[in-house]
Amino acid sequence: MPKALICDDSAAELANLRSILTDAGWHSVTASNGNEAVQKASAEQPSLIFLDIIMPDMDGYEACRQLQANAETKTIPVVFVSSKNQKADHIWAKMQGGKALIGKPYSADQILDTLKAYG
Repeated sequence: MPKALICDDSAAELANLRSILTDAGWHSVTASNGNEAVQKASAEQPSLIFLDIIMPDMDGYEACRQLQANAETKTIPVVFVSSKNQKADHIWAKMQGGKALIGKPYSADQILDTLKAYG
């Protein structure tokens, strides 16, 4: 069963994404901030990471940069899921090493398309 790491500081967003992934046959691991995401990515080695941008302690951009700098996690695709959804945000997300940015609110189909593309 493929595994994804979901990182968001909102319990509701974590539950929603986890539900979509479970229905698609994926196992999910969750984190609530960037530090936790970096640690869990290294320990769990997921196939894909869904990462919020605006979080306490360490934002998603910094977490992505740390994941890209680590030999154990640099090949794991990171997809940002955020309310930051302007053109500049999409460009900046890619510059940080992200594969894509899905804007909130998102549809289940957007998440499923991402699983097909990067999972």
